[in-house]
Amino acid sequence: MSDDDARVDEVAAELLLVPPSRFTAARNERAAAESRTVGRRVAKLRKPTVAAWAVNLLVRDGRLGEAVDLSRALREAQDDLDAAELGRLGRQRRELVAALARRAGELSAAAGVPLSGAMSDAVKKTVNAAVVDATAAAAVLTGRLISAIDLAELRDGALGEAVAGSVPDGIPQAAPSPDDLASRRARKDAERVVREAQRVKADADREYAAADRRVDAARESATRARERAEGLRADLERAEKSAAEADAALTRRTTERTRARAAVRTAVEAVERAEVARDEGSDR
Repeated sequence: MSDDDARVDEVAAELLLVPPSRFTAARNERAAAESRTVGRRVAKLRKPTVAAWAVNLLVRDGRLGEAVDLSRALREAQDDLDAAELGRLGRQRRELVAALARRAGELSAAAGVPLSGAMSDAVKKTVNAAVVDATAAAAVLTGRLISAIDLAELRDGALGEAVAGSVPDGIPQAAPSPDDLASRRARKDAERVVREAQRVKADADREYAAADRRVDAARESATRARERAEGLRADLERAEKSAAEADAALTRRTTERTRARAAVRTAVEAVERAEVARDEGSDR
């Protein structure tokens, strides 16, 4: 990068912090104060949209560093296909983007330019682009945005149109040290062990609950069977008592019948004797 390029970038970064309503006057004044070569280029700088200006304020505020760090962690999780880590980072990203958009709204309101709902959405999309895309992050962190960035609508060369001055290729990322790699691997291995242990525990909990239900069902079935057995025993005792009473009654009635039969025979014999006596008396 030439000295003129670096100077244009420096001036652009300063001018793009000026509220958009005062940008043109400030740009023209600054262009006149610079060297002829730099001044001509400064005079061509475009006025930023309100959303882009608010993001530039956010960059100066220093709040986007955390978002960029998170973007690196997201890409590492994607490379490792770590679903659990991706889910956690995704939630963290959404919370961070929302918080940064609110902070941008506070900064712009403090500068006398409240953000509308549409402007806030544009700020949020730009911050989100910085989080999920390294090239977009490099463009945003220049603090020289002149238009918001929406990854869903981003086309080739669009980042060059969104940034005043030079356009960075991307954020230099230091390779993790062996200790960092070992630590990250150990943490992920430990997390996998924890997840597996949690899965085994969940399976054991489900099996225990099922076994507990089976024990309850067996206990209830055994109680009903005991109640039926007790009922049958009572019925058997009553039946045996009735049978014994019936046997005793049968014995008594049989004895009574025997006695009655003997009485009948005795009576028949008495009748026969009386008839014989009667017949003998008639003959005399």
